[in-house]
Amino acid sequence: MNIIAFDLGGSGGKLFLGKYSGNKLHIQTLHRFEHAALPINDNLYWDLPMIYQELLKGLSAAVEITNDTIDSLGIDSFCNDFALVSPKGELLTQMHSYRDPRTMQLSSEIYKIVPPEELYQINGNQIAPFNTLLQLGAMLLQGQQYLLEKNTLLFLPDLLIYFLSGRRFTEYTLASVSQLYHYHKNDWSGYILKEYGISKSLFAKIVNPGTINCRTNEQINNTLHTKGFSITHVCEHDTASAFLASVCKGDYAIISCGTWALIGTETPGPIINKYGYKYNIANEGGYPGHHRILKNVMGTWIIQEVRADFKTQGIDYSFSEMENAAKEAKPFQFIIDVDSKIFYSPGHMIQKIQDYCKHYYNSIPSTLGEIIRCIYESLALKYRWNLECLQSLTGKSFETINMIGGGSQSELMCQFTANAAGKTVVAGPVEATALGNMIVQLAALKQISGIEEGRNIIRKSFPTLGYKATERQLWNKQYEKFLSQVHKMQ
Repeated sequence: MNIIAFDLGGSGGKLFLGKYSGNKLHIQTLHRFEHAALPINDNLYWDLPMIYQELLKGLSAAVEITNDTIDSLGIDSFCNDFALVSPKGELLTQMHSYRDPRTMQLSSEIYKIVPPEELYQINGNQIAPFNTLLQLGAMLLQGQQYLLEKNTLLFLPDLLIYFLSGRRFTEYTLASVSQLYHYHKNDWSGYILKEYGISKSLFAKIVNPGTINCRTNEQINNTLHTKGFSITHVCEHDTASAFLASVCKGDYAIISCGTWALIGTETPGPIINKYGYKYNIANEGGYPGHHRILKNVMGTWIIQEVRADFKTQGIDYSFSEMENAAKEAKPFQFIIDVDSKIFYSPGHMIQKIQDYCKHYYNSIPSTLGEIIRCIYESLALKYRWNLECLQSLTGKSFETINMIGGGSQSELMCQFTANAAGKTVVAGPVEATALGNMIVQLAALKQISGIEEGRNIIRKSFPTLGYKATERQLWNKQYEKFLSQVHKMQ
């Protein structure tokens, strides 16, 4: 059986071919590309035409290598960002990036309509500038209400599916993190929509992950020289897909480490209370029975931006070169709060880190090793703080952390996380998002019974690495400094 997973992150896209033989899953990379949000007149936009063309390149390769025997395609990406499609099918708007500054600039005005705590009690979504509600609120305040009339909002994966099939749907995991959804009503919140003057008709019908109701249309079939194939609605929010590929058992935490680091655990349903609001803990929908409680941490975004800064100087460091430099640097010279607002937007990241350290330490990291070690140590300490918040909310006691995604390839990141948290880290699988995408497709195609069987297949098919906690006294001491000097509890 041949299944295709398209996984689009904030810095690149990957298209994989999955071959399932009945007891093992083999994946092959068919196409990769880099991309980034484009700054235009103080706004940030995704290059939708380029992303779509890259998707078609990957699908063309898939058709050729499988001899046109594709059983299913699943698409996942980051959440919240959207474009508008007219009743006739025209793409009416470009897609703003979730890092676009308009939402942060207008957030206080947007939250005057419905206060953040009231919003949290309805949907349990984190209060963040990238949420769909904030993006729609910014449009309303900027006089763009007319764009929301008679047109359809499609999130990025659903928009790509629309381009391929001509059918409009909203996948549940994307809706669940929009700050517009009501878990207990299993639908958009009528109250929130009414208060912001948004019509429910703006949104396409919500479908659950594991639904197959689309096929590639005739135009796409002609373009790709294929007889056509089914498109499965997987967990289209990439974090939801990634968590499904976790290989640990019992009460454990998951860190899906990429551009963002998503630190969380699975629960049967939402946990929405004052503690969750105080610490901005997110509720996110998943495949049935796999609700997620998690915290967002800035993740490898800061490292990616440091690398981009060096590129502007004509120096192209690989991630392994940056990690090796960090290993040689003196430990615990500088600790930053990686979630400080100054690190959210792109550009001049080295200067931002140095300005932060100048303020707290009256000195700055200057070498590559000092800068990268500062980021790795700071991430690990922030991971521990967030894990403790999640344990308090859920009543769980995590013994193990499953580090998945691209960040799980970093020996230093995994070891530092184990040391900071005092827990064993199981690293892998690396391509967790694509694998979670694929096991939903296999379940939808009746090839496996469900997610647990899918996880067993992943355990058998993809090796992991283990990291034991060391230097506990040293890391505990640094954690106390982190709490008192850097992290400002709200």
